[in-house]
Amino acid sequence: MKYNFKYQHTAQYRTSHVINRNEKEIIIALHGYGQLSEFFLKKLEPIFSEDKLIVVPEATNYAYLEGFSGRVGANWMTLHERESAITNNNDYLNGLLENILLKYRIRPIVKVMGFSQGAATATRWVSQLPFSVNSLILWSGGFAHDLNFQKTGEKLKNTEVMIVLGDSDSLITTDSIQKQDEFLSMLPFEVKKLRFEGGHDLNTPFLQKIFG
Repeated sequence: MKYNFKYQHTAQYRTSHVINRNEKEIIIALHGYGQLSEFFLKKLEPIFSEDKLIVVPEATNYAYLEGFSGRVGANWMTLHERESAITNNNDYLNGLLENILLKYRIRPIVKVMGFSQGAATATRWVSQLPFSVNSLILWSGGFAHDLNFQKTGEKLKNTEVMIVLGDSDSLITTDSIQKQDEFLSMLPFEVKKLRFEGGHDLNTPFLQKIFG
């Protein structure tokens, strides 16, 4: 017989600076498959500022990137026990955001960015939040294929949504773009699409353009 039970778990996250509770904007940035929050945060340094808090949660599934030793990376989920992983990710990110917002006298606006695998995780997460985020940026990725477009459309109807892709991204296929376009066509709002010269990575000029 198979059983499930819940238990307390410790996760880690990194921020662009010591939280001062005067920030006007919070950006929750979800890294991609096989990355770690420490190194992903470094890629976001060009948009650091005192009035903008960048938070990079680290996924809680870990594995060696090659063989049985050496560099370690984190991932948000695999096909194994995926439904439990989705629930755990949402619970983790819900608790993290609630904890961060707790002591703000004036609530800052909240933006969410997901890179690669983090993009699908971000769409699942914001689709079940009790409030709408200000912006959702899906970088080198897109909406999770298993989302309900009606519920997602209702939740994000007041959110600025954009997809950012590199024009030479080898991991973005014609088939995946077609499936994504089919999903986007069913949403009751326009999704802004941006292209930059590059592959499966962040682009500094575009980061600065989007986040100021």
